[in-house]
Amino acid sequence: MRINTNVSALTAQESNTQINTNLRNSLEKLSSGLRINKASDDASGLAIADKLRTQASSIGQAISNGNSAVALLQIADKAMAEQSNILDIVKQKLIQASTATTSSAGREAIAKDIDKLLTQLNNIAVQTNYNGIQLLQRDTTVNSSGSVQLTFQMGETSANTITSSSGVQANISGLSLSALKTAVASGGDIRGAGGASSARGFLSAIDDAINKLNGWRSDFGSTQNQLESAIRNLATQQTNIKAAESVIRDVDYAAESANFNKQNIISQAGTFAMSQANQVQQNILRLLQ
Repeated sequence: MRINTNVSALTAQESNTQINTNLRNSLEKLSSGLRINKASDDASGLAIADKLRTQASSIGQAISNGNSAVALLQIADKAMAEQSNILDIVKQKLIQASTATTSSAGREAIAKDIDKLLTQLNNIAVQTNYNGIQLLQRDTTVNSSGSVQLTFQMGETSANTITSSSGVQANISGLSLSALKTAVASGGDIRGAGGASSARGFLSAIDDAINKLNGWRSDFGSTQNQLESAIRNLATQQTNIKAAESVIRDVDYAAESANFNKQNIISQAGTFAMSQANQVQQNILRLLQ
């Protein structure tokens, strides 16, 4: 029997140290709610979980991009809806001016109304924007050229994009109504003699403008439907990816609570074993009495 080196106590201490380490790890998992708190907990699992988290956050930003794009398209659509109303009124007034029962004074008043309506149509094209991005023409210049194509990032890679219609020029020039604007200006054709015939000649131009505007609205509507479909799909993907990450990263509280209780009991037993190992040394001293 030896007392210089208490092997039993050292063995019990080594085991108890390991148990206390396990106990601390278990407490860390229970307090954080995560099974993986550091790379040493599960190196490969951490790599997979981090990649899934990055993918989920990227998809979340793509969903935000899509919602912003839908808002942009709705602004453009509502603006063109008002322009469509303006063109409907202009056509109605041209028909009124085209009949012989309308007097010259009446056509004078109609021309002033049409002039103001076409000016407002241009104002809508100039003013309609989203965060400074012009939607119905290229820039804020009156009768500016067609708008640029907008590309919306709707996924993780550069190929995951949805584009809007390009070349939208919802102003007097783009709708080929410049001649009508001149005709209703002060001293224009519709105001003077033969105004009924002049007004009648612009009916086809108004119909063409309405058809062109409706075509642009249809393109924007199709793009919005595509975006909303992409948003729904991305939302489903994000949910499933987060669920997959949770399986890897999050702690199972039922299992970990059971493990904690187990480690706690073993720790208590280890402490008792260490005390007993030290007690053996005391028993050796009796031999010297």
